[in-house]
Amino acid sequence: MRYFFPFFLFFFQLLAIAQTDFHESQNDTINSNTEVNSIENEFLLSNVNPNEGVNLLTSETSQNDQSKIVEIPVFNLQDDPKLSALDAKWMDLVRFYDQFDASALFVENLPSEQIVVEELSTELLKKRLAVLDAKTPFNMVYNQELENLIKSYIKNRPKAISNLMAKSKYYFPLFEEKLDLYDVPMEVKYLAIIESALQPKARSKVGATGLWQFMLATGKQYGLDVTSYIDERQDPILSSEAAAKHLSDLYDIFEDWDLALAAYNSGAGNVNKAIRRAGGKKNYWNIRPYLPRETANYVPIFYATMYMFEYGESHNIIPDKNFKLQYYEVDTIQVKRNITFEQIKTTTGIDISLLEFLNPIYKLNIIPYEEGKNYYLTLPKEYVGLFVQNENLIYAYVDAEAAKREKPVVENVVVTTSNTEAKSITYRVKSGDYLGKIADKHNVTVKNIMKWNHLKSTKVHVGQKLKIYKKGSEPTTEKSAVVNNTKSTTESSSKKTTITYTVKSGDNLLKISKKYTNVTVEDIKKWNNLKSDKINVGAKLKIYKS
Repeated sequence: MRYFFPFFLFFFQLLAIAQTDFHESQNDTINSNTEVNSIENEFLLSNVNPNEGVNLLTSETSQNDQSKIVEIPVFNLQDDPKLSALDAKWMDLVRFYDQFDASALFVENLPSEQIVVEELSTELLKKRLAVLDAKTPFNMVYNQELENLIKSYIKNRPKAISNLMAKSKYYFPLFEEKLDLYDVPMEVKYLAIIESALQPKARSKVGATGLWQFMLATGKQYGLDVTSYIDERQDPILSSEAAAKHLSDLYDIFEDWDLALAAYNSGAGNVNKAIRRAGGKKNYWNIRPYLPRETANYVPIFYATMYMFEYGESHNIIPDKNFKLQYYEVDTIQVKRNITFEQIKTTTGIDISLLEFLNPIYKLNIIPYEEGKNYYLTLPKEYVGLFVQNENLIYAYVDAEAAKREKPVVENVVVTTSNTEAKSITYRVKSGDYLGKIADKHNVTVKNIMKWNHLKSTKVHVGQKLKIYKKGSEPTTEKSAVVNNTKSTTESSSKKTTITYTVKSGDNLLKISKKYTNVTVEDIKKWNNLKSDKINVGAKLKIYKS
């Protein structure tokens, strides 16, 4: 905000005058087509001087049928060199953020071999663990397995740990605030590292989601809502508070924080069974042989992670300097109507990837609006004032976009089985696309696109191919479209040969699909009966090659 103070006095004076005229014009009868076009054209101007107001032409019905010019100041964020540089800085952070996968520190089996780290003797490690044991409510006792794990992190995972240390600067202040609210030990913040590697959209094979990996039922139990538009398990603030409540409840059951951690991973039932099998013993290390294997490794991994964050600097492992984002550098705005990330980008110039990074709760890149509920847009603080300053105009653009959408028409439908004249195009989904945007671009409805492509939800992914029929040549019935699709699929399959592809390290479905002509991610999922995009190294995939 300090960059623009000289401009703000001028803008606010103009805005006070403009808003009076603007709201008066809203009460008149407006020619909607003229309004839509003028609002849209104003936002698409590419050479707007950020120091000047922009003319927004609105029409009102009067005896003289005259047009009225309303001066509304618009700050074109994309054109300002200082904000462009700031935007580039933020995007560097976003790209850096995604370099490591969500399993950076988790290991299925603890290392059994002894590892030599010259600067860390067994005696020194015992002393450091004793210090951690004294200042935390956890049983940080030494054993050989824990020593092997800590030394394997020092030797094999320094870059991943450095990256996580940097990311923690953004998330830990938020975690600590919620943990303190429910009297949960501050060290529990390290749990989110082994759960998700601080990836708010992390999702496990069984559906656990978010920074704290809540299953759907457990999340709902702690007030985390999941709808077509939002997944509150992916919201850093809401999910952190839910995790603090859940851990506090588990501690109330077991009165031991080690057992609370074990129950967080495997469920209270499995911990109770282990206690019974151990003859009633309640020390974690005594019941560990009776816990599920993943849970038996879970607490040692937590201890090793805590050690690395507390003593990493003594092993020359420090936060990566390329990621300097702090939590206090962002702020939120409560939205006043439905707005898409694409519309925010159009009106402000903020990159969609940055919006996704700061607003992981929104599944479809759409911020919904609902009476009685509050939905927020998170932005870098430098942008918040500018968004608020132009809020009326931004929402006017949103309304104009909504007015352009095709309205449903009730009419008699004649069902036919002939579909020989239907003409379609194939559209490949690009970054930033969603069905509403694609539908508007081709003057069709979202419902039709879903019907033509047999989609069960509005989710699409980059690279996905969609069949779109030109207006006036749509298939007359869903039945005929299905028949033709089946026929073409049968014909095309008969002309292809099958190969088996073995998944390699670093592969994903999009990367594999690009290795073959006319093969999409959806094709590979359909051929191999995959329900998600997740694949494992070594997996065999069937590919139909032209």
